[in-house]
Amino acid sequence: MQLRHAIFLASLAAGVASPALSAPDAPTAAPGRVVRVPLGTADASPQAYLEGRRLMVRREKGEWIALAGIPLSAKARSTLPVEIDYGGGRRVVRKLPIVDWKYRTQHLSVPADQADLPPEQFARYQEERVRFAQVLSTFSEASPADLALLQPVAGPRSGSFGSRRIINGMPRSPHGGLDIAAPEGTPIVAAAAGRVLDVGEYLFLGRTIVLDHGQGLLTLYSHLSAVDTAAGETVAAGAPIGKVGATGRATGPHLHFSVYLNATSVDPVIFLRPE
Repeated sequence: MQLRHAIFLASLAAGVASPALSAPDAPTAAPGRVVRVPLGTADASPQAYLEGRRLMVRREKGEWIALAGIPLSAKARSTLPVEIDYGGGRRVVRKLPIVDWKYRTQHLSVPADQADLPPEQFARYQEERVRFAQVLSTFSEASPADLALLQPVAGPRSGSFGSRRIINGMPRSPHGGLDIAAPEGTPIVAAAAGRVLDVGEYLFLGRTIVLDHGQGLLTLYSHLSAVDTAAGETVAAGAPIGKVGATGRATGPHLHFSVYLNATSVDPVIFLRPE
């Protein structure tokens, strides 16, 4: 497991092909994964977009590389267009073939009042969706200092990314993060250096912090019992930012941890340092 994660991170940093990141000469993509798209050796950094969302672009060994998060909703055997703007009117579109990626199915039984949203809360939920989408669309020009992330809290991984959840017998949306079980009040640290982009209380996520690490890379920490930072603050990697809780629609204390690229949730394990 440690070797596989080391390969993931080396691929992100140095452009080596891995099971998680497709080879630069034949990029393919899978739902919830990250794909490297080679952009060439132009003098100035190109800009790249997927479905209108700006992509992270990094320089690796003299070549520009875009990192694109692929939505969990992407369908196998379809394609997604990446639009590349080299400046001076030169624009290129590259189509990424989507391949299948298997995720586990998770059956959960929860109280009825936690499974469904009461009608009186629907308006608030809609407002939260708009706000959350605006937060996730943030793109800062500064590049992340490091793409290798710390696990924000010690504990067993109790809920995997991409799980197809069946709640009380009814199919729900795939799980967009990684759940880490830990006792109530356990300190949570920043997975990487960044700026506190959002601190809020959401119906489903409970008390939540979102950090901006640059170039569309965001991390999210939710169900917190306490928040120990504030919007606009700059935090170092490993700095305490909150405490584990069970706020929102949580059945017990744990941290829901999500990683976003180009406003798209991707498997956090791709970026986490080996334990």
